[in-house]
Amino acid sequence: MRLIKSIPQMIKYAKAVQKKGKVIGLVPTMGFLHAGHLSLIDIAKRSCDIVVVSIFVNPTQFGPKEDFKKYPRNLARDLKLLRRMGVDIVFCPSAQEMYPKGFQTKITVPKLAKKLCGISRPHHFAGVVTVVLKLFNIVLPDIAVFGEKDYQQQLIIKQMAVDLNLDVKILTGKIVRERNGLAMSSRNKYLSNLNQERAARLYAALSFGKKLAEQGEKSPEHLRRSILAHLKGKQINIEYCEVLNADTLESLPRLKGKVLIALAARIDGVRLIDNIVVSLGRT
Repeated sequence: MRLIKSIPQMIKYAKAVQKKGKVIGLVPTMGFLHAGHLSLIDIAKRSCDIVVVSIFVNPTQFGPKEDFKKYPRNLARDLKLLRRMGVDIVFCPSAQEMYPKGFQTKITVPKLAKKLCGISRPHHFAGVVTVVLKLFNIVLPDIAVFGEKDYQQQLIIKQMAVDLNLDVKILTGKIVRERNGLAMSSRNKYLSNLNQERAARLYAALSFGKKLAEQGEKSPEHLRRSILAHLKGKQINIEYCEVLNADTLESLPRLKGKVLIALAARIDGVRLIDNIVVSLGRT
């Protein structure tokens, strides 16, 4: 396994691999890796000859009052995990390398980015999309793998790839959960044992909503209210709970087709997101 910190070195390596006709897979991360990240690496290994994992805590996707400075970091631990996974390249640039003096450009996907997390974090997805496009231009992947926990993010990145005619296939990995159902996240480190159990109620509420929909509930608003009622009094501060078209994030007059149930919440100040997708009939 090789660690690369320089953009020119990464581009040089990627071009040399391309000349050999090998397939490059990229798994972008912000580090502090967990089993969810490792599952995405497994997907890349099955599909690619060379697997590149990027580790970069991207400052432009954090708001001024968010947790950029205290976001969990442990590069030595991450490198040990990635070596065991058989990763070929770890690309770990500095913020100065990615955003040199005079950097101005932002990429936006405005329609999708204004939904869900984009309401409370209006600049977040511009930061995400811009850094992902930079990573695509640096690593030159044929395939990139993202996690379904960040459902809105992977939709936005797929839209960017289509709109900008990027020759990158975007794959999505399923959510990996703790035994209690809590979706794995680097931010789970912030939660006490008690708050981890509280956080697990998010998935319990989503599963309850999925069951209602599969049993024939047709009203998105009634489903949403039922999920919120399921969480009432659980010391969970709900930021949003939405029931939307899973492909477009548009509102639904009735529950049908592919439905996304998504929520964001804070528990003792820690922001968590989770979702579940339900496939229903067309009527």
